[in-house]
Amino acid sequence: MSFCSFYDAQVCRSCSWIDFFYAEQLKQKSVLLHELLFKFAPKEYLKPSPSPLKGFRNKAKMVAIPSRDGVVLGLSEDVSLIQCPLYDASMQHVLETTQVWLRSLGIKAYDVRLKKGELKYVLLTRSRHNNSMMLRFVLRSHGVISRLQNGLSGLIAQCPELKVVTANIQPIHMAILEGEEEIFLTESTRLEERLNGIPLFIRPKSFFQTNTDVAAKLYKTASEWVGESKPKVIWDLFCGVGGFALHCAAVDREIVGIEIESEAIACARDSAKIIGFENLRFEAMDTASFTAVSGKNVDVVIVNPPRRGLGEQLCKWLERSSPARIIYSSCNATSLARDLEYLPQYSVKKVQLFDMFPHTEHYETLVELVRG
Repeated sequence: MSFCSFYDAQVCRSCSWIDFFYAEQLKQKSVLLHELLFKFAPKEYLKPSPSPLKGFRNKAKMVAIPSRDGVVLGLSEDVSLIQCPLYDASMQHVLETTQVWLRSLGIKAYDVRLKKGELKYVLLTRSRHNNSMMLRFVLRSHGVISRLQNGLSGLIAQCPELKVVTANIQPIHMAILEGEEEIFLTESTRLEERLNGIPLFIRPKSFFQTNTDVAAKLYKTASEWVGESKPKVIWDLFCGVGGFALHCAAVDREIVGIEIESEAIACARDSAKIIGFENLRFEAMDTASFTAVSGKNVDVVIVNPPRRGLGEQLCKWLERSSPARIIYSSCNATSLARDLEYLPQYSVKKVQLFDMFPHTEHYETLVELVRG
């Protein structure tokens, strides 16, 4: 028996490794990582960075399911995942209250088979810094927005943690999580998080690591690795809300963060204003566009790509740019290993596993690459 009743009842199998003792989980992930990177002969493997086992997720993605009793947030009309132990008690409370509130308003969940109903997903994000939360309703159309607005004060009275509430419009009959249009139902438009004393902001469409404790360790470690060579110029590609760049900021360093999502860049710029470094710049553009115009010598490049990795073209550009070091944060060690094939100028100096996703086969890897 695990600590998750949903897994034991075989109604949710997302945490496929939950039956393993946690030490065994870390061991198996380390073995997989060593196998993938064996041919690159890393000079040093640091001890894996562990995670809390429960309540570590700061984001909940709940499917809205139609049932006779009204909206169910979970997997089916019989299975609500509100009490998932990966969410802490405060998130569970807000999800439970929200489900009851939606039913009281008569909001209908979207029925995929019949193509009827309005609510597709409920997304909840929590800041550990002050326990404030952002609640997003993904809707098929604008049809029930006025109903949500009229009843919102009642929900916030029960859940004062809710600081940001939005409606996202996703009209397409496909399994797409969110649409382009975001409508704020509250005056506040962002959450504030703080990792290692650094202010980071979260808006609806800005990427933020789902495991706050492990993310703090990841950013701190990356900043320590970067600082060892006292670099003067740093590029942070796929920078998101600026976690790596902000942790590496210093008076005598020029740092440029690049990210395609404009909301994430807006968050990063707000953080930069607070910490007060004028030589810290963030630009909203795709990485390919940046590589086409950048020409300045760089000491360190930080990359944190999506699961697909960097790809051959971007790796070849890194080879041509020839930074002294590359700090690569990867959520997919398979694509990381593939990218290392495209970077023959670089040797692997250090590797550390960060267990961002306990109870699954997934993990984050931080790698330091040195030219020559």
